[in-house]
Amino acid sequence: MIQDWIAEYQPKTADDYKQALREIMQQLALAGLSRGGFFSKAAFYGGTALRIFYGLDRFSEDLDFSLSQKDENFDLEYYLKFIEDEFLAQGMVVTIKTKHKSVVSAIESAFLKSETFWGELILETSVPGLGIKQNIGLKIKIEVDTKPPLGFETEEKLLLKPYSFYVKCFVLEDLFAGKMHALLFRKWGNNVKGRDWYDLEWYIRKGVNVNLQHFLSRAKHSSDWEKETISETEFIVLLTERIENLNVEIAKKDVERFINNPKVLDIWSKQYFLDLIKLLKIKE
Repeated sequence: MIQDWIAEYQPKTADDYKQALREIMQQLALAGLSRGGFFSKAAFYGGTALRIFYGLDRFSEDLDFSLSQKDENFDLEYYLKFIEDEFLAQGMVVTIKTKHKSVVSAIESAFLKSETFWGELILETSVPGLGIKQNIGLKIKIEVDTKPPLGFETEEKLLLKPYSFYVKCFVLEDLFAGKMHALLFRKWGNNVKGRDWYDLEWYIRKGVNVNLQHFLSRAKHSSDWEKETISETEFIVLLTERIENLNVEIAKKDVERFINNPKVLDIWSKQYFLDLIKLLKIKE
């Protein structure tokens, strides 16, 4: 089944094969989580959710989830066996390493998480017939926010492989709000996430409204916004300032390996993004 599944991506290079296999691994992990009842407690969000269920035309690496309610006693370990079993059913061996990150860790502060559980899926064996001689070492990071900002809506989305199952996902307006929170408040340093800007462009092109109230909930939760309200004007000012400080070339380099045609980035400039956000739709 795996070989047929990969063939649907029509890969032509080693990188194409790896991207296809990564996405298949993501869906197998989702299947394992579903089988374990994970989505009765949690919802899927982030770039991979956007890619798999909403048609985002770039590849994504991680699996990001939010509990539907805060639960300090949530235990990700319970669900990991279901993921391992799902891979074994396809003849694939994975190991899963979990690491608890406290609120004081640098990466939590960078990604604005109060408390998270991490896991890495590591493919240990090559899959025959891939056209790649060496073993493929792929990692998929799993992140579960156990103390999430609430106020988001979800919907059930259907996947047909490796079998038919539903995944609870954030709706697009709240996914957009989460993306804008990351874009505006992610601690860059020299690591500009061009993927954030690519996704912003995608949302605007699709005419998706950003849910300003869920954005506010996230910004207050991460202590990046102190006021009880935020206006559309204040939001646009934040975004404009972020664009003015954007290193466009670093942003391009970050995202180009995740898309099929890097030429679409040629138009990127500060002025382009300033013009683009004039078309942004906001739901207050």
